[in-house]
Amino acid sequence: MAATVKTRQIVFSLKLAIHFISLFLLAKLYFQAFNDRLGADPVEAVLHFTGIGAFNLLLLSLLVSPLAQQFKWSFLLQVRRLIGLYSFTYALFHLVSFLAFEVQFDWSLFLNEIIDRPYITVGMFAVVILFLLTITSVSSIKKTMGRNWQTLHNAVYVALCLVALHFYWSVKSDIIEPSIYIVISVFLLYLRKNKIRRWFRSF
Repeated sequence: MAATVKTRQIVFSLKLAIHFISLFLLAKLYFQAFNDRLGADPVEAVLHFTGIGAFNLLLLSLLVSPLAQQFKWSFLLQVRRLIGLYSFTYALFHLVSFLAFEVQFDWSLFLNEIIDRPYITVGMFAVVILFLLTITSVSSIKKTMGRNWQTLHNAVYVALCLVALHFYWSVKSDIIEPSIYIVISVFLLYLRKNKIRRWFRSF
């Protein structure tokens, strides 16, 4: 009983920390942006921070299961969904910031950007996948979907590949940072090679 209470306290504290850090960093970013405190190119700073934030959170959500298995920390699995939801939140802010600051909600221009720029194309596909995973993370929808829920949520591996490609293609010169992220992504996918192989066979 005591162990259960302690586990609940740990999970509560972790969720509280995730909420606080994720929301605080977003609020701080836009406060600095609207008060001209992000340097010479605030738009680029906002896009990079929200984009890399979404990527980091996506990687962290995929790191939860290996850590839980390796160290027998099953309680970590209870915060995985929350981390994934914040990954989509940051991705959404990344998209909205691009719409607001880069194309100024010119939907025709936005559509042309998606078609003409491959890195934006793959980025949009990634956002769509994360959106689908987010809306189907509701418990009632999960129950309704049954086995199809897991099949859909395995698409997070496709989203990871698309995000990594989006980041790599979006840089103009220094590819060291996106290359490091690609290595980390490949490693996390390698840890799930058997699961991914079974997923592909299910189609």
